[in-house]
Amino acid sequence: MFDIQEHLKQLPEQPGVYIMKDAFDNVIYVGKAVVLKNRVRQYFQSSKNHSSKVKSMVKNIRSFEYIITDSETEALILECNLIKRYKPKYNVLLRDDKTYPYIKVTTNEDFPRVIKVRKVAKDKAKYFGPYTNITAVNDTLEVIRDTYPIRTCKIDIDRAIKNKMRPCLNYHIKKCMGPCTGKVSKEEYRQMIDEVIMCLSGKEEKLVEILTEKMQKCAADFRFEEAAVYRDKIKSLEEMVQKQKIDTNTLDLNQDIIAMARANNEACVQIFFVRNGKIVGREHFILEGVMDSSRESILGSFAKQFYMEQEYIPKEIIIEDEIEDQGILEDILTAKKGQKVVIRVPQKGEKKSLVEMVRKNALEYLEKFSDMNKRKYEKSIGALEELKNLLELEELPIRIESFDISNIQGVDSIGSMVVYTNGKKDKKEYRRYKIKTVIGPNDYDSMAEILERRIKHGNLPDLILLDGGKGQVGAVRKVFDRYGIDIPLWGMYKDDKHRTKGLINETREIELSKTSNLYRFVAGIQEEVHNYAITYHRSLRDKKLTKSELDNIPGVGEKRKKALLAKFKTLEGIKNATLEELEDTETMNSTVAEKVYDFFREKEQGLY
Repeated sequence: MFDIQEHLKQLPEQPGVYIMKDAFDNVIYVGKAVVLKNRVRQYFQSSKNHSSKVKSMVKNIRSFEYIITDSETEALILECNLIKRYKPKYNVLLRDDKTYPYIKVTTNEDFPRVIKVRKVAKDKAKYFGPYTNITAVNDTLEVIRDTYPIRTCKIDIDRAIKNKMRPCLNYHIKKCMGPCTGKVSKEEYRQMIDEVIMCLSGKEEKLVEILTEKMQKCAADFRFEEAAVYRDKIKSLEEMVQKQKIDTNTLDLNQDIIAMARANNEACVQIFFVRNGKIVGREHFILEGVMDSSRESILGSFAKQFYMEQEYIPKEIIIEDEIEDQGILEDILTAKKGQKVVIRVPQKGEKKSLVEMVRKNALEYLEKFSDMNKRKYEKSIGALEELKNLLELEELPIRIESFDISNIQGVDSIGSMVVYTNGKKDKKEYRRYKIKTVIGPNDYDSMAEILERRIKHGNLPDLILLDGGKGQVGAVRKVFDRYGIDIPLWGMYKDDKHRTKGLINETREIELSKTSNLYRFVAGIQEEVHNYAITYHRSLRDKKLTKSELDNIPGVGEKRKKALLAKFKTLEGIKNATLEELEDTETMNSTVAEKVYDFFREKEQGLY
């Protein structure tokens, strides 16, 4: 038994990270501290100054661990890594896991290429970005490659020249200067690369001029189709350039401008990415679990989680408010970039105006997000709130797990589990179970078996819904009592027409109104778990039938099985096929087709 008070006495007066756990050993919060002893003790002292979020967390803490670090900086890095790993319930979480493309000019090569990459390496190449608009990256690369005959291959140029390799098609259609032929000097090729770098450094207008000259020449030579192609590319590039322009003299560095808007338990953080004085893109991020958290804490949590994962760090981060651990984060990012990184909170002037512009964008997105997701909210979180009130639950059922059993006359009994997180399907968490201990068609014992297997894996849900009535609930309740589990447990029962009717447990039966969001939500869960079970059962049955039938026919191997099933879809389709249809199947010949045909005819006559 973990004695919290005893462990509090043993806490060291050193920096580090603390990890709070619930009764099921799930990590529910990760934090860092300058002095572990002082910080962790605060949670278990008088709660009158605690926020409702902290009070809820402390109520669920059953044990804690800590890791001592040499410095507060190390503690911050470890905290970020553990939050990413465990995604604790009570931390502010950045759900987005985006990576952005860069344009890389491989100046570390004698004959550089211009390519799209996702990571920035310390390889002496030049990187431009990140770009949030993948279409803009592709358009830029296309325009550059159409304008400059740059190589795209990875071959060793010196070896190609030495072995007198034949140049590829790009050389013959004038898409590449052909450095592999030995006819192009490094200086001549580099001059072209310097122009590309100039364009990527904010001189796209130069590309527009070049393309305009080519368009006019094509038009003068009556090559109007080619001229139209150049016209479209010029338009695309001009639109891209126009989107990046901003009326300011402040943007002379590589900067990120960050601001936030919040409502209820969500916050939207907006970033404008400025590279070489131009906005190359913007991105929004929705953060969850921000209720009762300060702006300083929310923006700090975002900045730490976001920049720890980014390959590229700008020289300057302009942010709306002071953030937690600002000085430590500056030191970490400076070390990561290899040069000074500054986090600024402008109080007036043009930078303050820019932050305000970004904040308005964040607010606009959050409002649109709210409008677009109002119905989704009613169907998900709104339904969860109804469910909480109706079933008299202590907390909102953030994670709901639903279970069903499927069998046909007791054969191939299987169980299925579907998961809803925040009222939405969480398909990566779905699971299927083959019944191992129950013989025959016994849904009650089968349900008890899969729930017993499920609870042994921990990370238990806030609510369990079974596809069934009192019998299934009673069978599972016995398992829970045996393990001392106290999770709200209800069955989803149906009417005489096999339609969802309501919820039931050992003492209550609740019929749901068919016009309510809650009815649609529960019925959707019941249909989802049932279909998931049926689909799995059919796949097992078809696999079994396919194996037992087609594998008994001489000459039918894996390729022919796949070809037959691809053409006739099912085993029944193969059985009903004519000899001519079988012969006409890919990979089949007349001999094997006749064997397949005869096999099913003889089986019908009882000869097999």
